[in-house]
Amino acid sequence: MDTLQRTTPYEVITNRILALLEQGTVPWHRPWDGTTGMPRNLFSQHAYRGINVWLLTAMGSASPFWATFQQVTTAGGRVRQGERGVPVVFWRMYDHKAPETGDQEKRFVLRQYTVFNAAQLDGVALPAITVIPHRFTPIERCAHLVDAMPNRPTILHGHQRAFYTPATDTLHLPSPACFQSPEAYYATVFHELVHAVGHRSRLNRPTLTDLCLFGDPTYAKEELVAEMGASYLGGVCGITNATLANSAAYLQSWMEVLRHDPTLLVPAAAQAQKAADYIQNLHVDAGAVPTGDDRTP
Repeated sequence: MDTLQRTTPYEVITNRILALLEQGTVPWHRPWDGTTGMPRNLFSQHAYRGINVWLLTAMGSASPFWATFQQVTTAGGRVRQGERGVPVVFWRMYDHKAPETGDQEKRFVLRQYTVFNAAQLDGVALPAITVIPHRFTPIERCAHLVDAMPNRPTILHGHQRAFYTPATDTLHLPSPACFQSPEAYYATVFHELVHAVGHRSRLNRPTLTDLCLFGDPTYAKEELVAEMGASYLGGVCGITNATLANSAAYLQSWMEVLRHDPTLLVPAAAQAQKAADYIQNLHVDAGAVPTGDDRTP
């Protein structure tokens, strides 16, 4: 008798991202609308984090509010017949007794849920979507974000390419006038700043601090963190991510990486979120949750 193999949450999420890539959509190149904010739970109002941001914003729904089937029915509402939900993932912590030592330790298990957009529901009161006026124009907001970053590395202009050097903790960039647009310039700055946040003096991210060569898996993971983190910041500032073209070659390269490592996306999105929080000087208390989202759906 064949053993029935369950699909893990990692595989569910990776397969969904792969399907979007195959359709020509790069989820983390579609930042949320700054007027409505990040997607959030309809009832708790908690904003989704990590990979869940990209899974939900990629749907292109007009409403930022989402909820599980159980939450909707408990509130006296219903999901319209024929509507399909979107998978999201959250970490659950439990106490585990180590068999070797008998010591109590914390273990984390990735759990999958399905959520539905407010536009798919009937019978529930929907909060008003508050339009948040921008304090700065998009480019002014970018400049302010960079200038206000705590413990910011030195930024040096006049180079032929853009890169971050951990040994000297410096960003190297072409002159701003060399970029095709101000948006492209700041998207590149954000990408390199996310790299810099991995420095030992900041978040000490292993994918940056571990010695690796171009093209190896650790390098690919770090580049994915930087791209997704730059997209988070681009969304905050109201600019589109202009660091990479949405080309067939780019899509194919990421699909190949993800097919070989279905556990890559969730931790990368979480690390990107942490980097974006650091750059914005946000202190989000996520406890000891290692990756993904730490709240109930």
